[in-house]
Amino acid sequence: MTGFAFADGPLFFPVTPFDEADRVDAELLAQHVASGVEAGTAGVFAACGTGEYHALSAEESALVVRESVAAVAGRVPVLAGAGGPLGHARQVARAAADAGADGLLVMPPYLVGAPQAGLLAYVDAITQASALPVIVYHRANAQLTESTVAALVERDHVAGIKDGVGDVALMQRFVLAARRAGRELQFFNGLLTAELSQAAYRAIGVPLYSSAVFAMAPDLATAWFEAYRDGDDARQQELLDGFYVPLVRLRDETPGFAVSLVKAGVRLAGLPVGSVRAPLTDPTPEQTGRLAAIIAQGRALL
Repeated sequence: MTGFAFADGPLFFPVTPFDEADRVDAELLAQHVASGVEAGTAGVFAACGTGEYHALSAEESALVVRESVAAVAGRVPVLAGAGGPLGHARQVARAAADAGADGLLVMPPYLVGAPQAGLLAYVDAITQASALPVIVYHRANAQLTESTVAALVERDHVAGIKDGVGDVALMQRFVLAARRAGRELQFFNGLLTAELSQAAYRAIGVPLYSSAVFAMAPDLATAWFEAYRDGDDARQQELLDGFYVPLVRLRDETPGFAVSLVKAGVRLAGLPVGSVRAPLTDPTPEQTGRLAAIIAQGRALL
């Protein structure tokens, strides 16, 4: 069982807009998601990392997924984040299924370290809350071993693995484990600003990647994707040097900027999506100015 298939295009991780009273702005969210679909995304990941899943209540997460599903209107798959405290994860998984989502991205459990058997049980417990297929996020305190992935690929409800660790050799073994089991899972490069590492991932059989940039600059993300899809190495290098590498240097200045800079970029594009929620912080005016210059520098290459 997979339940969804991605077409050709970058994957979209929308930000979650907040109004001046710190409430989810459903109307602005719908506009943001619809614009990403119209810009050519292959799939929408609602209320996930870039959407500040960590800062949303279960009710807010359900609202984000409902509005995203409505805005997408069946044009591409919609996956919802589910993770953290197990009770919260089960609640949002049920709500995502009720909202018409096509699948779940299973985030790490809250805070605690756990043995591999516990991580397997955590994924199973979330999948028991709904019939949705899941992509399991390998990262942080949910780092999987080859034997754990071999067990996961035997589960019909597991549709894919997303890598946020960056151990390419280990990810290669995950891909081989799925092939040995005869499963056509969907493997993702989920590293921060994944375009910088995607050439290595494609070489081991991982063609999909997260594009946080698509949320704030879909033209730049699409230009890089098209060069990647077409094997235009020179064009990829031009965009990496002229846009992605400067962006990563700015991102690395402050923890949490993988989300905060994207939200600032969406504001620069004209959507008043509000600030990030604590514990993340917004870029300073000086950093926002540099972000605007980096985006302009990238667009000069288009």
